[in-house]
Amino acid sequence: MTPPSTARAGGADTANLLTDNPELYERQFPDPEHRAARFVADLVERFGDGPRVYDILDVGCGTGRDLGRLVALGHRGTGVDISAAMVDHARRHWPAARFHQSDMRSFALDHTFDVLICLDSALLYCHDNADLLAFLARCRRHLVPGGLLIAEMRNGAFFLGNTELLDATTTRDITWRGVRYTSHTRLWIDHAAQLLRRRRSWQWEGGAAPLEQHSAWRLLFPQELRHYLSSSGFEVLALFDEPGPRTDTPWCFEAELSSRLSGDRLHVVARRLG
Repeated sequence: MTPPSTARAGGADTANLLTDNPELYERQFPDPEHRAARFVADLVERFGDGPRVYDILDVGCGTGRDLGRLVALGHRGTGVDISAAMVDHARRHWPAARFHQSDMRSFALDHTFDVLICLDSALLYCHDNADLLAFLARCRRHLVPGGLLIAEMRNGAFFLGNTELLDATTTRDITWRGVRYTSHTRLWIDHAAQLLRRRRSWQWEGGAAPLEQHSAWRLLFPQELRHYLSSSGFEVLALFDEPGPRTDTPWCFEAELSSRLSGDRLHVVARRLG
């Protein structure tokens, strides 16, 4: 067995078993029906100019799977991700798209796009207000006037009185290359920082010791997100909790968008003004 890869940078342990091993990531988070790409394609046609070829930028593109599918549907695609392993994987598996390694707060491409997408809570890695505003400024700079920003993330409002994701440690087993990997995951809220924090411990046969990983997501409330978008030069066209690519109610084309905004996912479609 080839041992899984982990990355270290700047002298600090930044190991992340999933992002350092893109094939394992896709095994952990499968999307065999390409629901995320279908979600984007439908929203682009609804809120854009109808069916046509769109130039799409995927920020936090990960393995390139969603962008690759959108390119297969006939669109042009460019992806940005901070993980070198993810970008390398995406380039090898989706050669029809272009990929760049860069930070979401500072990426600078010599191109503007019709649509910018940011899926799977990638936006919530902007932990403080300055990071979030820097990211939205990058988005505005890379969109044509009238271009669409589509984002999908956890919903901060879901945690108002709801503790179902916080009550216990979650254990999960997946098998990759003939080896079983076991993860133990605990979530909790850091109220002072307005973050959802996660501690995940991995064990597998042949592993010297459990690999412990820490991550966090900014918890944004719907009206808070509206405020940041409008102050950054965007008009919010739709804000809904379901359905979406990761909701209990499966995404389907021309789905009715729920505005209750109490579900565990939050989706936004915004248009660049000016």
